[in-house]
This record gives sequence, structure tokens and C-alpha cells, in this order.
Amino acid sequence: MTRDEEILDSIRRDSGLAELLWHVCEFDLSRGNHGELVRLSSGLPLEGVAGDFTGGTFFLCGDGSKGRPVLYAGSEGQAGLMGQNLTEALEIIVGLPSWWDCLKFSGSGDLTVMQMTAEHLRQDELRDQPEVGADRVRLAAALGLELGSVPALLARLHTAVSATTPDFVLTVEAGEQYESLFGPWLPSRNPSWQRKAK
Repeated sequence: MTRDEEILDSIRRDSGLAELLWHVCEFDLSRGNHGELVRLSSGLPLEGVAGDFTGGTFFLCGDGSKGRPVLYAGSEGQAGLMGQNLTEALEIIVGLPSWWDCLKFSGSGDLTVMQMTAEHLRQDELRDQPEVGADRVRLAAALGLELGSVPALLARLHTAVSATTPDFVLTVEAGEQYESLFGPWLPSRNPSWQRKAK
């Protein structure tokens, strides 16, 4: 059994662990059906293993002989790599508050902008969900994950998404490509963050 399979098996067998995973980062094994037929530019097989509340899907890519990179596909047409295996991807999504927004408000993949966004998100979490930090540590321990600092996790996320092209570009059957996970917006586009900056 590979490390990825061990992690998935442990989540399936422990409903409390699955619930904690949902609470911390909305990663749900019961939502692995993406809802539309998709394929990778490289032709590697895809296995949907989990999803989130927005309708996005986490896929394992390839056959496992050389590890299975994780690709996230959002419900609004963005997709990209999250890590070279499930452990790497989970360390990012468990350890990085609102990783999706760090990508959405990234100024098209500018790591400095992502760091600014992450600081806004950290402050939001401390205000709205102060208990999540402790839950994140518990979850990481239960899954055997190593949580790095926010800057380190952002750098890893940036590297992973940047490696999407050319082999992990996701397309629908008609041939239309998903867009990058790097969104074009700056943190100043978020009205609540604008108010805090004044």
C-alpha cells in the first residue's frame, strides 16, 4: 500500500478524522465525482478522490508507479497541480488557511501578492475561527503531516501550480482548457480587506 493509499484508508476508517479534515480544509472523500468528463494534456489517467463544498475536485494523476501528483479542478474552470503526491498536497491545504483565496488573489501568480493575501486571511481566521489553528495541528499529527510556516507553504503552492504546464493541463472532452489556478486579482479587490487597510 502506498503512502497516498494509507492516508486515504485512514480517513475512510475514521469518521472523526474525516469530520476534522472537512472542518479544517473542506476536503471530503464523498465528493470525488467531478461532474464532467475531463482529461490531462499528457494523457495520464485521473482518479477523483475528494472534493470541497464549492464543487471542486482533487484528482490523483497517473498510475502510481512513480508517485501520483495531485491536481485540483475548481467548478468554475480553473485547475492546477497542488503537490507531487497526496502528502504534499494535504500539507499545503491543511496548513495554509484559505489556500484557494491565496491563489485567487495572487496577481496572476505573484508570490509577494500571495503573501499579502495570506496575511489578510490569517487575520480573518484569528477573528472568525480562532480554534482552527489547534485543529490544524491535531489533524496534521493524525495524518503524519509536517506543517511548515505560511511563507514556506505558499512557496510550495506557488511551485506546484507553476509546474502544471505542459503535462497537467486539464481539458474537457470538447478540447477547451481549464484556466490556471493563479487568479488575476490583487488583495485590494476584496472590499473587507480594503476597509482594514484604512
